[in-house]
Amino acid sequence: MNPAASLPPGSRSAALPRVLVVDDSAVVRGLVARWIEADPRLALAATCSDGEQGVKRARELQPDLVVLDIEMPRMDGLTALPQILEAAPRTRVVMASTLTQKGAQVTLQALSLGAADFAPKPDTSRMGGAESYRVELLDKLAVLAPRYAPQRPASTPGAGTAPSPAAAGPSAASGRALPSRIDLLAIGASTGGPQALRQVISVIPASIRVPIVITQHMPKVFTAILAEHLAREGLPAREAVEGEILKPGHVYVAPGDFHMRIEGSPGQFRVRLDQGPAINFCRPSVDPLFESCARAAGSHLLAVVLTGMGSDGRSGAGHVREAGGGVIVQDQASSVVWGMPGAVAEAGFADLVLPLNQIGPDLARRLTGAR
Repeated sequence: MNPAASLPPGSRSAALPRVLVVDDSAVVRGLVARWIEADPRLALAATCSDGEQGVKRARELQPDLVVLDIEMPRMDGLTALPQILEAAPRTRVVMASTLTQKGAQVTLQALSLGAADFAPKPDTSRMGGAESYRVELLDKLAVLAPRYAPQRPASTPGAGTAPSPAAAGPSAASGRALPSRIDLLAIGASTGGPQALRQVISVIPASIRVPIVITQHMPKVFTAILAEHLAREGLPAREAVEGEILKPGHVYVAPGDFHMRIEGSPGQFRVRLDQGPAINFCRPSVDPLFESCARAAGSHLLAVVLTGMGSDGRSGAGHVREAGGGVIVQDQASSVVWGMPGAVAEAGFADLVLPLNQIGPDLARRLTGAR
């Protein structure tokens, strides 16, 4: 732990989100601390070197945000995470994850335990040139700060799983009727998406005759693990493969580092993958998925935009509406970040705005024809 990193009352930490950094590597710890101190949107609360110290400092300092490493001595990040959330209920935790299969598995587990997001970090030997990690981490911290974002109830560490009473009911944003026949369901998500997706998919019955395609902002390896986790919720799910025909009742996840597009017609929808330029700073991006699905399914497409940073999906949702399809977005109160769904709603492209706990049941009714 670095006591000198604790900011005194009256410093700029009083006005900015305070970040606690927990990492056993002195190199990483020092570098991330310097990044935070240099960022005008954030203030450094403290640094410490293992999960046990992290829990103690979280209880003492009540930071707005925690950057939590996974592999540490004495107490690892996965063990520390629920204790940190219990000690500081308003804190949002970003996991510092390695780009490995083990790192992806543990990160998805951490997200299910209440972590708000993750940032893939390079190994220690490459930290000096880790500009992309710096930008991604700092941007996520700035957006996730709870004083600038909807707060989760203290009793539910999985942020975004329960709406506030004020947002308990649906909002018909456009007044347009959603498609009565749905041939294809397309979903886009980013920050907070893995848990939101699991909650939505878990209540959709296996009897549906509609394929489901998903773009979640994640790097390669992580998307394969996400698909494995979704498959445990009841529907067959896996990463999409170039050229394959979509099967009814199956879930297809865009692979990390590839845009996924859909072409063809009902019963013959086909996957197309490409590594074209990033769109909205993302690959995979939601916009090309939605745009291609709108061309393929037309007025029989239903698109859903879940929690996420940025505005990816807004342009695509416009194409869905132009084709006669329907658009549902997650509401602000239940979103970890109301960036993507908010952008769609504010553009006037949302037909229905729902809290997360109502999206799955609503889709189940529409996909099975129940009323």
